[in-house]
Amino acid sequence: MSIRQVDVSGKPIVRREAVARGFIKLREETIRRIKAGAVEKGDPLQVARLAGINAAKLTSLLLPLCHPLKLDHVDITCSIRDDGVEVTARVIAFEKTGVEMEALTAVTIALLNIWDVVKAYEKDEAGQYPETEISYVRVVEKRKGEP
Repeated sequence: MSIRQVDVSGKPIVRREAVARGFIKLREETIRRIKAGAVEKGDPLQVARLAGINAAKLTSLLLPLCHPLKLDHVDITCSIRDDGVEVTARVIAFEKTGVEMEALTAVTIALLNIWDVVKAYEKDEAGQYPETEISYVRVVEKRKGEP
């Protein structure tokens, strides 16, 4: 069987919504720096929000079998926890196919950007990341055709 993009030409345009969530585990000291605004590269949560929005819009370039979609809304929220940051992405579009991959891409790229901004504080003496971990990336909600 050859690789192919699914033909959605016969499907109706309906409202699509997906919510994805993920988590990055960080050191306590890194969390303190984020809360204090003491991260050298700037606010990792703001970077994550912008990167996540951009990633959702670029999903079809990163995942070759995804259709390019006109997204009507992308919302990225970041919540600081005691042991890391939880990122949630909500994506809405009026399209012929779902937006789950856009939400997952947004969350993943947002989490990677947090890691990038704080990586100097996460390294151990050998330059490794013994505690830093991205996990629990998943779709937590999906809606089709509902307001």
